[in-house]
Formats: sequence, C-alpha cells, structure tokens
Amino acid sequence: TNCLNFGSPENPDVMWQFAEAVHGLADGARELSVPVSGGNVSFYNQTGDTPILPTPVVGVLGVIEDVENSIPHALPAGAEEHVLVLLGETFEEFGGSVWQDISGQGLAGLPPQVDLANEARLAEFFGGVEGVSAAHDLSEGGLSQAVFELLLASGLGADLNLEAVHEDAFTALFSESASRVLIAVSRDRVDAALERAAAVGVPAVVVGETSASGKLSFGDQEVAVDELAQAWAATLPQHFGHSVAPNAAV
Repeated sequence: TNCLNFGSPENPDVMWQFAEAVHGLADGARELSVPVSGGNVSFYNQTGDTPILPTPVVGVLGVIEDVENSIPHALPAGAEEHVLVLLGETFEEFGGSVWQDISGQGLAGLPPQVDLANEARLAEFFGGVEGVSAAHDLSEGGLSQAVFELLLASGLGADLNLEAVHEDAFTALFSESASRVLIAVSRDRVDAALERAAAVGVPAVVVGETSASGKLSFGDQEVAVDELAQAWAATLPQHFGHSVAPNAAV
C-alpha cells in the first residue's frame, strides 16, 4: 500500500514528479510480483509556492511462518561479539543523500540507481539464510548510520574495514547506494552467510567485527557509540529548547 505526498499538481514540475513516482511503483510491483492493495494521494503539500520534496511512502506486509525465526534490525543489549557483513555494492552516489542535504550544497543530481533484480536477489538471500542475528538496511546516512543503529542498544562498538567497502573511506561511510543490507552473524556462521550470498548472486564482504570497546573505529579514527547516541537523541529536544539526559537514547 502507499501514500503519495506531493505539492500542487498544478505545478508542472510536481506533476512530473508524481507521474514518475507512480510509474516507478508500478514497475517495481510488477517486477517483484508484489500486489498493490490500495493507497492514497495527498497533493498541495507546500508552504506558499514551495512544494515539499516528493514523498511517496510505501508499506509492505509479509508473512513469517514462525516469528521465532524473524531477524531483528539491531543487536540486543548484552549481545555477544559478531562479524559484520555488507550485502550489495557501494558506489559514489550522493544525489539526494543526507550528506548532500546537510553539506549546504542543496539537493541535486541523480539519486542512487535502483536495480530491481538486485532487490529480488536480496529477498531470496533472506528467504533461505540461517543464523543472522540482526540485519539493517543501508538507506539514509549510508553505512555510518546503519552501523550505529545496529549497535545502539547493544553496548558494543565495532572495528570497521572501510577499504572492503570502497577505496574511498568517505564513499564507504556515507554513500546511499541501493540494494544494500548490513548483517551481523556469529563467527561460526560467517562462511555460511557468504556462501548463501554467492549462491543467489549477492555481493558480500566482511566489513568488520563488533567489540566490547563501545566505540566505532576505522583507520586512525574512532568515536564512542554513546556520544553518537547522545547527539542522535538530543537533536529535536535541543531544537525546541529542551535538554536530554545522558544515555537517554539507549
């Protein structure tokens, strides 16, 4: 199902955005064999003559035969140490990204390119893999945000090998290339996960290991997960003039 939020359809640019979004959703549903049960459209979302960014929201419902076999998006508190594996390929794709937005350059250029066949292969991977303790999509913020959110409640840190992701560390951390997932597996499950990825045609590389340090480290750089959690939790309260107690995010 979907909720398609746009500015005024009387604006030709907005109407083009809307039409292309509908075409894209139709193509994706057709290629991935996902039925569309319904949805709604919301127009005239704007301030004065300035429309919101095109915002199609999609909800997908699936069935898990045994909920005990579901894969959480983060490691729980007290989790043992894990190996981190990145599924999918990383490219220099920053159009429309969080980094581009906060850099002050303005949103511009092409967004990350989506290959629906890659999405289908990812789905196939998760349909048959065992022993994955946690899995987190790489979307807003790229690998940097995915690692942080995967570790947020666990009390763990991680040592990352960014060269395994991309030769450029900045691209490795902040690219928002599509069809990528970060998974955490125990050491005895690494080979099985890599073999499963190879069998279904999903690129996979080991990008690091969790640690008891409570810090994210890469090269000669490191930052405490608690420090990131505080900044993450304090953004909105500080914006509205409130403070946040230490460790409130966790």
